[in-house]
Amino acid sequence: MEKKEPYASKEEFNQRVVHYPDVPIVEMAPGSNSHLVSAVNMTVSFITIDPNKHFPPHHHEAEQIVIVLDGECDQIVDGKLYPLKKGDVLIIPSNVPHGDYVYDKGLKAIEIFSPAREDLAARLKKALAS
Repeated sequence: MEKKEPYASKEEFNQRVVHYPDVPIVEMAPGSNSHLVSAVNMTVSFITIDPNKHFPPHHHEAEQIVIVLDGECDQIVDGKLYPLKKGDVLIIPSNVPHGDYVYDKGLKAIEIFSPAREDLAARLKKALAS
C-alpha cells in the first residue's frame, strides 16, 4: 500500500508522542510506582505494584478505568471486592471509594483518569524537576 500522508516532523512527533518508559517513575505509595502521562483532559498511569500490598479505599473526582496487564488483585469498589486478573478492565465512577489487595504476583496495570488528575501531574512535574 502506498503512503499518502507525509511523516510528522521530529518537532511534531515530540509534541504528540511520549515513550512512557522514559518518563520518570513516580512513587504513588510505598510499593507502588508509576510512569505518568497527562494531557489536558486525562491522565494515564502505567503502574507497577509490588506483591502483597494493600491500599485502603480512597476516592477522587476523576473517573478511572483500570486495565490489568499482569498479575492479579482484589479491587475494592464501594465496599465490595472485584477479583481482577490479566485482561480484565474495571470502570470506577467519579467519587466512588476504591482500593485494592495485591497478591503474590504483584500487579501491572494501566489506569486512565478523566478529567486529568492535577495531583498526579504535580507529582510528575516534581519528578521531572529532580
